[in-house]
Amino acid sequence: MSYPMLEAAPRQWPLPQGALKGRARLYEDGVFPTPDGRARFVNVSYKPVAEPRSARYPFSLTTGRLRDQWHGMSRTGTLGRLFGHVSEPVIALNPQDMRRKSLNNGDLVQVNNQRGSILVPVQSSEEVALNQAFLAMHWGEEFLSGSSATGERLTGVNALTSPVYCADSKQPEFKHTAVRVTKADMPWNLLAVAWVSDDTVLASRQALQGLMREFAFASCVPFSDGAAAPHARSGLLFRAAREEAPSDAVLNRLEALLQLDGSDILRYADKKRGQRRAIRRGENETDGEPQTLLTGFLLAGDTRAQSWITTLLKESLPAQAYGRALLQPGSTPPVPVVSRGHQVCACFNVTDVAIQAHLKSCDGPLADRMASLQATLKCGTNCGSCVPQLQGLVRLSQGSVLASV
Repeated sequence: MSYPMLEAAPRQWPLPQGALKGRARLYEDGVFPTPDGRARFVNVSYKPVAEPRSARYPFSLTTGRLRDQWHGMSRTGTLGRLFGHVSEPVIALNPQDMRRKSLNNGDLVQVNNQRGSILVPVQSSEEVALNQAFLAMHWGEEFLSGSSATGERLTGVNALTSPVYCADSKQPEFKHTAVRVTKADMPWNLLAVAWVSDDTVLASRQALQGLMREFAFASCVPFSDGAAAPHARSGLLFRAAREEAPSDAVLNRLEALLQLDGSDILRYADKKRGQRRAIRRGENETDGEPQTLLTGFLLAGDTRAQSWITTLLKESLPAQAYGRALLQPGSTPPVPVVSRGHQVCACFNVTDVAIQAHLKSCDGPLADRMASLQATLKCGTNCGSCVPQLQGLVRLSQGSVLASV
């Protein structure tokens, strides 16, 4: 293969030297890379998982990749726009298991087995079977960490995974381990989100990772406004929890790394109740009208306002109507915040709201709806990783039309 060939069109591997077209089927000539050219089969007996579920560890934890991420995220994990689909570390449980254990989305749970323990938020998912749990393999200590009761730094998902591997294939048994999941009691919470200048974002993120050990649970992830380079903005999100508020020195350091320490920062603090807020605003002009935008914030103690305040910041929505509410506790904004939707296509930054709006104007068979969607919004026409989700949205839209008829 050559770069001009790849730029012209996708190529299928393997593509032998001098060929213009790859092989559609591997080993279709019946020749295998062995001394005599014949295939080798290994006849092995079935072996059960090394760590079956038990009364002590009743959940089967499986790991796997996220749609837009790759392996340890040493490359993809530096691009904020690739966190649009799954923005933070979570462990997924079946809705019935969530109800049985009295868990709500976003609750912090302790996941442990005989090797280790981690703290992570929980999320309901119909894609996970009963008595199973899913935690993406990417969430290592760079993104998900904290400190144990003995002061030892937590190491993300690999604190739980098994070192057992197949003697024949040498494939590790990362996909299954038995764990216990219990609700964690961490009354003090923190969320800090801010746009950070491109020339300091990597250094700020590394410094924030160093602060993770100050909390029982901490996660640190980048995010983006979804725009294509070189116009994309970079941001950092730091979430943490512990039994009580940390020292002012830790919070001051956190604010400084997210550029929330200037004289123009709006502040509220109630040390007795462990409450603290810092708000950074900026000015922009839209259609000739000046707009006040939220560019950074820290919520400590009471984080119930996180959903609408985070939406204001990430989607660069006008913030002048919210005034003092940005510094007040509570989960309800004084003026409703209308989100532009959840990202579906990372390549072209297309949200579910935009997709659903377009599908309302479409009719005909599923293939025609999908073709119209891709031709108009371009989603699913580049890397293709969002195509299964798009197909699901198209099927749902057709079902809605039939129901209304």
